[in-house]
Amino acid sequence: MKTIEALAPDQASLSAASKLTKRSNWPRLEKNEALALMWGECQGSGSNPYRVVVDTGDHGYKCTCPSRKFPCKHSLALMWIAATVPTSFTPADSTPEWVNDWLGRRRKTTPPPTQQASGASGKSIGEAARTDESTEVEDTAAVERREAAQRKRAEETRSSVSAALDEMDQWISDQLRLGLAGFVDNSSDRCRRIAARLVDMKATALAGRLDEIPSRLMSLRSEERPDAAIRELGKLVLLAKAWRAAPDDPELKRLVSTSETREQVLASPHAVQVESAWEVLGEKIETRRDGLVSHSTWLLDIRSAAPQFALLLDYFPASAGRRSNAFTPGDRFDARLIFYPSRQPLRALVMDRRGEVSSGEWPAVASSEPDPLATHLACQDAAPWLTDCPVMLPPGAILLDDRGAPWWQAAGDPNGIALPINEAVSSTLLGIDLAATVALWNGSRLDLLAARSSFGGLDLS
Repeated sequence: MKTIEALAPDQASLSAASKLTKRSNWPRLEKNEALALMWGECQGSGSNPYRVVVDTGDHGYKCTCPSRKFPCKHSLALMWIAATVPTSFTPADSTPEWVNDWLGRRRKTTPPPTQQASGASGKSIGEAARTDESTEVEDTAAVERREAAQRKRAEETRSSVSAALDEMDQWISDQLRLGLAGFVDNSSDRCRRIAARLVDMKATALAGRLDEIPSRLMSLRSEERPDAAIRELGKLVLLAKAWRAAPDDPELKRLVSTSETREQVLASPHAVQVESAWEVLGEKIETRRDGLVSHSTWLLDIRSAAPQFALLLDYFPASAGRRSNAFTPGDRFDARLIFYPSRQPLRALVMDRRGEVSSGEWPAVASSEPDPLATHLACQDAAPWLTDCPVMLPPGAILLDDRGAPWWQAAGDPNGIALPINEAVSSTLLGIDLAATVALWNGSRLDLLAARSSFGGLDLS
């Protein structure tokens, strides 16, 4: 423990590290004693955990977090867990690729820290632990005052959001009255103004969705935009109506105002937990107009009889640059996921990631189901305000129409169902027989994620 004290840059880092020593913060903890290495993934506020590795031989370390303190609190916490609860680590015969990459680029030149006399460095593990464990005992009156203040803030937020939805409804009525052609042509300015108003009135999530409508419209052909605008505005009306009927519903609050914290999801009695083997299908990284980057990682349950998906969603400022990914398309691993409470559970958090999985097939698409978009229809019936829905398509191929635009075409029937694809597709994929394809369907276009063919798995994201 004195080695950790000596490595810590300051007492604040030790105190912060002490709060991260709970096993629930670490979906993955592994070690290789022969190589004197231990590594783990620490779950932060986003969906992608920070990757941490420590060389126990010379006390080298690496973490993917953006902290300017070295070592950071995540590295210190990993060492702390190893010193106090070494059984938390799962023995591993091999090391992940990201650990091997770090080993290949580092030099073992850092000498072990000098162990100083207790208190000489001004940093103390004991003090950090006491700070974490000690909480002031509040009297009954103080607790009641705090709870009353929380209820008052919640009521004020609800009233503000209700007023924001009234204003949005009026705005939508104005757009319809003025004509959809004018709305499509000026959607950027019009959506930006109403989104700014909604932010001021605490309907933050709804504002972000409104702000993204112009980019969704501009990705379509001009003749398709009016119909898409009707769909987008109609979904907002349905969402507002649902929120008014159940303003405390966690899913609706998440879509209109703010999302739950990780701790709130873990504590929710309505959150579904699924322990299985998961395959990383692909990721979507988009820079939003509000300056945030949306990082979506899509997973498939490869032990489920029917296609079951999970979405790991993270947001971070565009100014922070691209983060190091904790997942790579094609990776397979055993893990326990907890899903955010919703009518169609999809967004999830990784609670416990164990080891890699070497084999597993995709669930078969039901041959008795003639409509490959049946999953999307079921999703819309349960929650009609949602947009993108993951679907698994039966055997087919990617072809080009006479305009050169890509389409997914069902196999075996030249006059069968065909679905347009949102973005350009590599020419090497054209005409390949795809045994199964996973994509996001938004009601008008497919966003491809992954596919299976005779060549193996294909990353299409």
